[in-house]
Amino acid sequence: MGEMSMELNCNADALNALQSPEEAIDESKRERTVAADFSLGNGMQVVVIPDHSMPIVTHMVWYKAGAADEPPGKSGIAHFLEHLMFKGTRRHKPGAFRKAVAEFGGRDNAFTSFDYTAFFQTIPPEALGTMMEFEADRMRHIELSETAVATERDVILEERRWRVDDSPSARLDEALRATLYQNHPYGTPVLGWMHEMKQLDRADALAFYDRFYWPNNAVLVVVGDADVETVRALAEKTYGLIPRGPDVLGRNRPQEPKQDTSRTVVLKDPRVSVPQLTISWVTTSYTGADHGEAVALSLLADILGGGQHSRLYKELVVQRGIATKASAAFEGRALDRSRFRVHGSPQADATIADVHRGINEAIENIKTSGVTDEALDRSRRRLIRGMIFECDQTQQLAIIYGRALATGSTVEHLHAWPRRIQGVMPADVQSVAKKYLNPDRSVVGYLAPHQAEVGANS
Repeated sequence: MGEMSMELNCNADALNALQSPEEAIDESKRERTVAADFSLGNGMQVVVIPDHSMPIVTHMVWYKAGAADEPPGKSGIAHFLEHLMFKGTRRHKPGAFRKAVAEFGGRDNAFTSFDYTAFFQTIPPEALGTMMEFEADRMRHIELSETAVATERDVILEERRWRVDDSPSARLDEALRATLYQNHPYGTPVLGWMHEMKQLDRADALAFYDRFYWPNNAVLVVVGDADVETVRALAEKTYGLIPRGPDVLGRNRPQEPKQDTSRTVVLKDPRVSVPQLTISWVTTSYTGADHGEAVALSLLADILGGGQHSRLYKELVVQRGIATKASAAFEGRALDRSRFRVHGSPQADATIADVHRGINEAIENIKTSGVTDEALDRSRRRLIRGMIFECDQTQQLAIIYGRALATGSTVEHLHAWPRRIQGVMPADVQSVAKKYLNPDRSVVGYLAPHQAEVGANS
């Protein structure tokens, strides 16, 4: 990839999208908008976003490998490896990296999703070179003893117990995903299935590591009080010394067949005090969408259930008083076809079936009558403002870039997002509602107490 410089949409482009064309952005607001996008000789992509307003830097490495890239029968290995990356290398003992971060007064962490695994540190600028040295070292030189692997396996098993097994809502979401995706590995939980997690071993971790953890399968994002040339020099001295690895020849995942059935998932648990309803559909993503569909789905989610201004909240919570909450979300940043979800919980004497009917009516109304120009304009402005607020933190800004690049998008595509949001028309929102939110291709999930009756007629 050649080097590029461009305006960062989180500031100038996005702010301009909120103003009339004749209004100009104050030049002082452009000081933190210049980004550099280049590649090292070994293929590692580097994105730099200087922001000298505060003496902090977020240094984040994204690997294009997540739970959806795991071999069959090895669910949870991507997340397990994330944990094992903190176990030390030939050069640095276990705990040395985290101790160095703490000594600089910084913080660090990591996370795994379906499409990526990311490691980050937020530190003062003088610590940037040290962070790069540590992170580059563990990119290729981790050392795993059988004892460390066994200990950490117990940690992830316990994590699954408290995050999923002990949470009825998490168990429902896991079952919904497994039902929604009939063939794609997005239906397998990131943490893994318990019976497979118990079998994960050192050889599994190293096999996944040796396949994916190479500079040409990684993206480095640096945001904060650092200039481009400093970052370039430090990256060349650390990451640039790592040889290019074997090319990951596509992320060949099983894809979804045509969905033509409606399915229902019911989970009853005595710990549930207020029933919950979730409706899910397989849709598209920002990576694979036809022109304009992903941004239209983002706006549809906001108009339908994006907070107290949304249709669902106004109609079901405020006007009819049948729901305590109602929301919608489009999970657009994914490499493959993602999902659109709607949630609701009944209020007072209302039933979960009342909420279900109310949600269906609101969706059908958008399909038949569309949305108004005024509602769409309010939603456009909310989404753009939300992005501007997110970009005010170095860590969140690094996540916005890294997540997009790790899921097949580009810097240019990300920078065009405010203009694409502005280009969505009411007919576009109505079109994606008709295309994707078909009840005959949905999965409906009910979470209820043991004694509750659930279903469309309850």
